[in-house]
Amino acid sequence: MNEIFKQDLTQKELMILNGEMDKKRKSKGAAVAFWFFFGGIGGHRYYMGDIGYALGMTFTLGGLGIWTLIDIFLFPKRVDHINDQIERDIINNLGLGRNK
Repeated sequence: MNEIFKQDLTQKELMILNGEMDKKRKSKGAAVAFWFFFGGIGGHRYYMGDIGYALGMTFTLGGLGIWTLIDIFLFPKRVDHINDQIERDIINNLGLGRNK
């Protein structure tokens, strides 16, 4: 999704971007583990930074389990979206690609 932003980056800038992404990227595997062990209280949503959803799940016990079951199909795409946003933020914050 961020290919448009990344196409003008130099090799050095791509290395910086990849290094920062390695530090900040959210893992689907970790999200699945949080869902499995703490899904009823929104553990995976806390991990992804969706605090509002996480609190809603905590106070309703995952919508009495229904929200938790539905979330297994929804949160993998959410992790991808979060990682795209993290990547865009890194590009913007570091000013990558602007010095040409």
